[in-house]
Amino acid sequence: MDTISQSVVKKDHGPKISGRSIYVADYPSEGVLCGRLLHSRLARARVLRVVVPELPEGYYYVDARDVPGDNNVNIVLDDMPVFCRDTVEYIGEAIGMLCGPDEKLVERLRDECRVEYEELEPVTDLRAATEAFFSYSYGHGDVDRAFAEADRVYDEEFETGYQEQAYIEPQGMMAEPEEDGRMYVHGSAQCVYYIHNALTRVLGCGPDGVRVYQDVTGGAFGGKEDFPSILGCQVAVAAHSTGKPVRCVLDRREDMECTSKRHPSICRYRAAVKGNRVTALDIDVVFDAGAYSTLSAVVLQRGIIAAPGVYNIPNVRVRGRALKTNTVPCGAYRGFGAPQTFFAVEMLMEHIARDLGLDALAFREANLVRQGDRTSTNGVYHFPVPLPAMIDEIDRACSYRKKRLEYAAEQSGRWRRGIGISLDYHGAGFTGSGERDIIKAVAKLHKYRDGTVEILASNGEIGQGVRTTFPKIVARELGLPLDRVFFCHPDTARVPDSGPTVASRSLMVVGELLRRAAIRLKAEWVNGEEQEVEEHYREPEFQLPFSLDRFEGDAYPTYAWAVTAIELEVDTWTGNAKVLGAYADFDVGTPIDLNVVTGQMEGGLLQGIGYSSVEKMDHDAAGRIRSNSFSDYLIPTAKDVPNLKCMLHVEEYPEGPYGAKGAGELPLVGVPAAYLAAMEQALGGRGLRHVPFTAEDVIGALAKEEG
Repeated sequence: MDTISQSVVKKDHGPKISGRSIYVADYPSEGVLCGRLLHSRLARARVLRVVVPELPEGYYYVDARDVPGDNNVNIVLDDMPVFCRDTVEYIGEAIGMLCGPDEKLVERLRDECRVEYEELEPVTDLRAATEAFFSYSYGHGDVDRAFAEADRVYDEEFETGYQEQAYIEPQGMMAEPEEDGRMYVHGSAQCVYYIHNALTRVLGCGPDGVRVYQDVTGGAFGGKEDFPSILGCQVAVAAHSTGKPVRCVLDRREDMECTSKRHPSICRYRAAVKGNRVTALDIDVVFDAGAYSTLSAVVLQRGIIAAPGVYNIPNVRVRGRALKTNTVPCGAYRGFGAPQTFFAVEMLMEHIARDLGLDALAFREANLVRQGDRTSTNGVYHFPVPLPAMIDEIDRACSYRKKRLEYAAEQSGRWRRGIGISLDYHGAGFTGSGERDIIKAVAKLHKYRDGTVEILASNGEIGQGVRTTFPKIVARELGLPLDRVFFCHPDTARVPDSGPTVASRSLMVVGELLRRAAIRLKAEWVNGEEQEVEEHYREPEFQLPFSLDRFEGDAYPTYAWAVTAIELEVDTWTGNAKVLGAYADFDVGTPIDLNVVTGQMEGGLLQGIGYSSVEKMDHDAAGRIRSNSFSDYLIPTAKDVPNLKCMLHVEEYPEGPYGAKGAGELPLVGVPAAYLAAMEQALGGRGLRHVPFTAEDVIGALAKEEG
């Protein structure tokens, strides 16, 4: 393993541990108005009138009428309003904002507001939804012929539910009018230029009229990709209207009820099998987008690209739709659409193998892709596919094959065990040619006269370690001590747009730009002078052009790979499942810091276990989120999985810094299928098709057996 992988103390470790870090809620309150949102209490209704109580001096109510520019938050489509238009489309939609100096009085005034509605019929059931925000399809081969010639045909449907990002710090943004007329907006966020672009439209100003800064951010997991643009626009409109600084930090229940989640899904798979090989897949993917489109386009794209899994299927037909319901809009979450479809395809392979009387892992291995094979979108796997070696490494770590045979024997009594495995990948970087055509990343290095070097990039630290790994790359190339290179939180007034902190792209794409910039700076270095170098993204020469219209070409330049095994024991009296071991092997290329990468892998694996088991969130018939606190919505902790082992298998990527690939999203993707395969074995081999699979689901499955 490269020496760059040697771990160092994270640069933000000391300030966070000591309490010196300043989050958006930590700024002094003197002269700052507290903002509180007035949310809709109906899932779909026409807003006839808002009756606001008499406001004391220094207190304000703002709504859509106060938007100086366009009342649309720029995300993908322009359908998400800053404050509601004539109608509200989900419970929790922002109708207006109350602002004032005293938080408790603001909350009381907000609660005294009376909204008069004309109720309209909402659609809250995904199966009843008909309006599609986005619809895509692609395929290759002759699917109909393959089904006609098949020995067997399988037809199954799989469901996944919401998942809450459950970051420690709730959503919070603050807007401050500056003396020169510029609006300064800062807070807890992932993507400062997303917010910047949204603000210019809403405020009706040019790029120089807005400045956006990322405060220290207490976790995100995708949940702070799109929503800070919405909340940032709301506080900016309030600050523009009142002429005073406005801060809005959501409380936990409000955050869980009103902000984005992982998309629920229904995936129908038809498979043609001939001679113990899968010859065709006909796949229909439906994601619940919620009331507005937000990021559903790109989440759906990644989901359907991943739909055939890691298998070489000669005939494929895939359709995907993101449908509107009158529920909270869904957005980004670690894995970004892939966990839903990888769960479906891996469970399908499990079920087909069992029906054919084959070992499920051997069946998977017989159908695996190899280097040089075509991808689902007729791109190419340009680099090694290390899954066979990684499977063997997992087997040595947990005796998977031996335990799989042991637990296959009929079990009786209260405690029953099972073990399951899944294989998956994560496409590294933005989908298709997005890096080249949309993001067009730029990164800079600025050398000061004293020889210290500052990294200028827009990627935010959200716990994944870029404030440490970026300086490690630059310091290594320049031959400087690590403390001579620094990377501050991004400020759009100072840094170029190196792209958003999403899609496991920061280290692989921007880290490589910084490495190249450091090589140039070293060659041009002049002692005692200030110098600046700039690097622009260049698409790798080997990458096949991707057409979004045809869904054809290299969807990603390379892939990170994972093999996950889950061993569990089920208490048939209570339905509770105890995870005896969680084992995973990850190929994310060269780790730039071993501790940072290991922490990401362990955290993502644990999140995947939660998604598979206890993290149940739904809404009632009216569309209201029911699990709106950490007493109702459970998340696993380290105590729930004491035996958790993550390994790294390194296949270097030549276009990443020192061989690094995207890492952050990969560890969650394959967990649900491994968990449910283990659950199936523990419960006697019955076909299970949804996650989360809770203790109540276990009892229900056992009751059906007894019935």
